[in-house]
Amino acid sequence: MTRHRAAAIAIHSAVALAVLGTAHRMPAFAQARTPLLMDGKTSLYQRVLTRPGAQMSAQPSVAAGQPVPALSQYYVYERRPVDGAEWLAVGAGSRGTVDGWVRAEMTLPWKSQMALVFTNPAARAPTLLFEKRETVLDLLKAPDPGAAAQPIRDAVAAGKPDPRVVSVEPSTYIDPAKQFYLLPILEAQEVESEGFRVRVLEVASVTKKADERSPADAKAASNPQVGALRTFSAAVVFVVDSTISMGPYIERTKQAVRRIYDTIEKSGVAGQVTFGLIAFRSNVTAVPGLEYVAKVFVDPNKVQGGQDFLKRVEGLAAAKVSSAKFDEDPYAGLMMAVNDIDWDRFGGRYLVLVTDAGAIAGDDKLSSTKLGAAEVRLELERLGIALSVLHLKTPEGKSDHRAAERDYNDVSLNSMVNKPLYYPVEAGSVEQFGAIIDKFGDDIVAQVQGAAKGQMVPGSARAAKPGGVEKPSKVQSGTPTASTTAIAEDTRLLGLAMQLAYLGRVQGTAAPPLFRAWLADRDYAKLDQPTTEVRVLLTKNQLNDLAQVVEAILKSGDQSQVTSTADFFDLIRSAAANLARDPTALNNPKATKLGELGLLGEYLNDLPYKSDVMGLNREVWAAWSITEQEELLDKLRRKLRLYQVFNDDADRWVKLTSNSDSGDAVYPVPLTALP
Repeated sequence: MTRHRAAAIAIHSAVALAVLGTAHRMPAFAQARTPLLMDGKTSLYQRVLTRPGAQMSAQPSVAAGQPVPALSQYYVYERRPVDGAEWLAVGAGSRGTVDGWVRAEMTLPWKSQMALVFTNPAARAPTLLFEKRETVLDLLKAPDPGAAAQPIRDAVAAGKPDPRVVSVEPSTYIDPAKQFYLLPILEAQEVESEGFRVRVLEVASVTKKADERSPADAKAASNPQVGALRTFSAAVVFVVDSTISMGPYIERTKQAVRRIYDTIEKSGVAGQVTFGLIAFRSNVTAVPGLEYVAKVFVDPNKVQGGQDFLKRVEGLAAAKVSSAKFDEDPYAGLMMAVNDIDWDRFGGRYLVLVTDAGAIAGDDKLSSTKLGAAEVRLELERLGIALSVLHLKTPEGKSDHRAAERDYNDVSLNSMVNKPLYYPVEAGSVEQFGAIIDKFGDDIVAQVQGAAKGQMVPGSARAAKPGGVEKPSKVQSGTPTASTTAIAEDTRLLGLAMQLAYLGRVQGTAAPPLFRAWLADRDYAKLDQPTTEVRVLLTKNQLNDLAQVVEAILKSGDQSQVTSTADFFDLIRSAAANLARDPTALNNPKATKLGELGLLGEYLNDLPYKSDVMGLNREVWAAWSITEQEELLDKLRRKLRLYQVFNDDADRWVKLTSNSDSGDAVYPVPLTALP
């Protein structure tokens, strides 16, 4: 097998099992020590990741020791040369306990707290990983990066060796929300290619041993791809506005589901596609007659066919009283779908939001979630849920249409197909709405029928033309053809993406050998298409620290608006002093930007992202209008609420070394969630 084909098999659950395994527990050989600081840092400690074959010894120079799982993270407490080799005193935690000594050459330095996850590859080419950074840079500098990369892709696909290629991303998707894998970023830089900012990243990965079999391997051995496809199932949950104006659409949604259930019960796949329904309204404290903010009428895990569905939604009707304002609280319904529905058994996960109103903003006193569109989207992405929005643009909501369209494009932006799944229904036409929702349901059923036959669904992303079918910016009332064509194309792309995610979870994917390699975070042929996402692995202390800082910024911003916009920077300086930040930075007269005060932790300083606040200075803040200032503060309020969601999400806190304590567990925070 050629080198690149062997390495093309990517990160497996065995990596996660090796990193998180509970069998490895080392004795402590020393105590009450402090890890070494990184060069130029005052609060960040040196960390390393172990290579396959690393051993932990009680003393340096001892050849034999206890084996250490690959890619375990350790803090470095001491560096000592012994007989021409460097040895590291390391500990799983940062609280002073040293576990033993490892040879430096059996570790990788990990300067950042960043790790990479691949986006779903259904609508793009697999990512190429190269031995040298220069190869990536040369491709990005080419007049046509896609054309320059194509001969390499062709060679890889044909099984021909290419000395530049170290590995290739697998075609089956590994869902990081269900199967944590560590793909640490060792170095990062940003370059520009054809007007796009592209991150060029160095990553590391390891393989499992040849004789190791993970639970996923064992399941895959008796469940080949066709069999896995035949067990594919989908859940479609409608999240429906049930306020006073929605009566006709509620009845049409019931009619659509009745029709779809009739179809699937005749198709023989009734057990593989199921529907749910959540209704939402608005704040019941402001208007008690609304009865509920959000309510699960049908859980897709509990419904027993079409008749049962219809029986469960008999009580669903439009409210008898008006809400406090035209905007409603759809995010309450979406977050109820995230938190109250068990999605584990579904390979296809779809939400369909139906509303004629805009969304209450996260900072509005009427909001029940205190989250905005971007924060809700991150939670949907975490579970791999695809959200489609059917926006009924009725004449009554004309003044609300532009803001609603902006928010719904944001919350429905889908990384699998790299576009929002937003479908306006002009003039609120019940006829057009019915045609769209019927088509959407039919396409979901068709995907599951094809999968049940052991086939990849026709019209999938593998056969689709680049760009798919363009969705018109405006659809005329009474002419649903263009809109239903667009939604059908999007649904096919999503269907394959979901099946790939499902197959990845069921079958697993073999891990490549240990390597360090370079990649671009965008598809060379479609530079607007991201191939990876960055996660910052923050400890609970760091996340709490981040929340504390954001609270201080918010308090200072609010206070400066009451007193004088010019003193915001001084208030921030004072807040930083109260938070015991770096006194050298605080007293530096050359510090003109908020990020230079040392207020935000050093772990943010070197990250490849553009912060909303770190570049902010006194003059910019003072020049902003109250509205502009409030927009930034509102964004920070929503992120602060998201940090609370992260903090409470016990299932996703990960130990990178088995014997580290809970304080050193990390949470994979998306880069876009940072302030």
